[in-house]
Amino acid sequence: MTPDTTPAPATDDPTAETPPASVMCFNASDPSGAGGLAGDIATIAAMGAHALPIVTSIVMRDTADVFDQHAVDPDAVAEQARTILEDVTLSGWKVGFLGSADNVSAVAEVLSDYTDIPLVAYLPNLGWLEEDQLQPYLEAFRELILPATEVLVGSHKTLQDFLLPDWDSERPPSARELAVAAGEHGTRYVLVTGVMLAGKGPEQFIDNVLASPQGAITGEKFERFDTGFIGAGDTLAAALAALLAAGSELQAAVGEALSFLDQALDAGFRPGMGNVVPDRFFWALPPPEEGEAGEGPLPEPEPEDPKGKSAPRRVH
Repeated sequence: MTPDTTPAPATDDPTAETPPASVMCFNASDPSGAGGLAGDIATIAAMGAHALPIVTSIVMRDTADVFDQHAVDPDAVAEQARTILEDVTLSGWKVGFLGSADNVSAVAEVLSDYTDIPLVAYLPNLGWLEEDQLQPYLEAFRELILPATEVLVGSHKTLQDFLLPDWDSERPPSARELAVAAGEHGTRYVLVTGVMLAGKGPEQFIDNVLASPQGAITGEKFERFDTGFIGAGDTLAAALAALLAAGSELQAAVGEALSFLDQALDAGFRPGMGNVVPDRFFWALPPPEEGEAGEGPLPEPEPEDPKGKSAPRRVH
């Protein structure tokens, strides 16, 4: 059989091309550009998808610390989302910091109308929030966002405090035990970062593990180094959301998202006096000229510690 070599008819209509997958991101406005919506947009664009950013809060921060935040009105959050959803076909969700318990409810109501679209939810360390704001927020997130979540992303310590606050064993909970706790609220998988592992000699290692209530599925190990950073957790979650939206299988998507984070942090930079910001467009940088001495890659940090006190680096 001879293959058909007839060329496709030419067209000047740009809509004839298949558009990239669209991912709606509910997250805070982060003026540092490291995390929040700025990080989501850059990451999703770098992964070849299109971001639909919904502002949930305005965070007051620099590259070192969070100082305050102003949550957007819940009706305004819902209206932003519903207006664009009437126009654009959606392929994925990414939930970050939503600003308030009322905003969690508003977002959950939007999500409930699109239950067949995969949701990646990222839970950052919110220790900077006042207690009277933090507890209602976490409770609402637990009851309203987790049931809709395909993959919950967060550091081992953050997820332990959130999912197993009464854990009293000397042994830290495993990724599977965290997945069991999340599964009780309807979440299918957890992607746990910063799981401490014992290394040979003076080195310490951490693991990043995708797990279901049945057990660990896949993961990547990193060597621990000291450095400061922001935005890695949002980067990982947004990359995963974009890959799932484009149709990637979960295990492959997790591996690719972790590899992307690794390289973005290797190419990271310090725009101010604070922490390292991931460079999501590392792949677009020109290669160094032959014989040119580079400064070398920055150590890769643990994604979810907002203070950037410790950081792992990918073992190559």
